[in-house]
Amino acid sequence: MKLKKWEELPENMKNDYVRKYYDILYAKRISLFAKRIFDIIFGVLVLVILSPVFLVISIAIKLDSRGPIMFRQTRITQYGKKFRIFKFRTMVANAEKIGTQVTTKNDSRITKVGKILRKYRLDEIPQLLNVITGDMSFVGTRPEVVKYVERYSQEMMATLLLPAGITSEASINYKDEEQLLASAIDADETYINEVLPGKMKYNLESLENFSFFGDIRTMFRTVFAVTKK
Repeated sequence: MKLKKWEELPENMKNDYVRKYYDILYAKRISLFAKRIFDIIFGVLVLVILSPVFLVISIAIKLDSRGPIMFRQTRITQYGKKFRIFKFRTMVANAEKIGTQVTTKNDSRITKVGKILRKYRLDEIPQLLNVITGDMSFVGTRPEVVKYVERYSQEMMATLLLPAGITSEASINYKDEEQLLASAIDADETYINEVLPGKMKYNLESLENFSFFGDIRTMFRTVFAVTKK
């Protein structure tokens, strides 16, 4: 994983807040390189090991409801690049057209199989493909949709210095995010004004304290959190 030169960053990322985190990460270039190598090797290994699970889940989704096996959506990753995220579909077809872009507790759009997949985060297994291609990493700020990134503060833009991640400290601490949005009158605005700032606090702290082994620790914490849940 290689950081661009400061001069090459997108103009909307060049501010004093981002510079602070950029300098911290630039001093840890070897750890960033190790992070990318780990993502490739471990990503391929886990994908091969989980291929039977991949097949079983795909069949279950098709038997449970109409629609594609995969859910594809445009998200934002490193340097503001747009990419198409891979996830197992957990909602009815065309769910985005009949509701918000965040999911609330007891969301009627979630399928029976989808509830199980979301509970144990199995819907995110296909993101291993995004990790291998470099659009994502195992650990990093969760990729947001365009309209949420457009509401980022100048400091929040620092999270785009690195690829988006499958998990993070914010993901662990906000694992019950759907419940927080359950009673919201406007789930989108509640997410932007209340949930997102809280998650970003953890994301920015993770950037400030980044280390390769810190990422490994976050991965183990994620497994424990999902298992406990």
